[in-house]
Amino acid sequence: MPLVHIDLIEGRNEEQLKGLVADVTAAIVKNTGAPAEHVHIVLNEMKKSNYSVAGKLKSDED
Repeated sequence: MPLVHIDLIEGRNEEQLKGLVADVTAAIVKNTGAPAEHVHIVLNEMKKSNYSVAGKLKSDED
């Protein structure tokens, strides 16, 4: 059972997330032979205030 964790900064709509999980599932099925119903994906959406690059919060970029 492939289990994939994807961490994202918030801000994508539901259609974008649906496309992401469909594409990731298809890639896993293609490359591992695992059936799609065994592919589990966990999306973790982070607030921009909970993520930093180079010492600056992403929320400060707005």
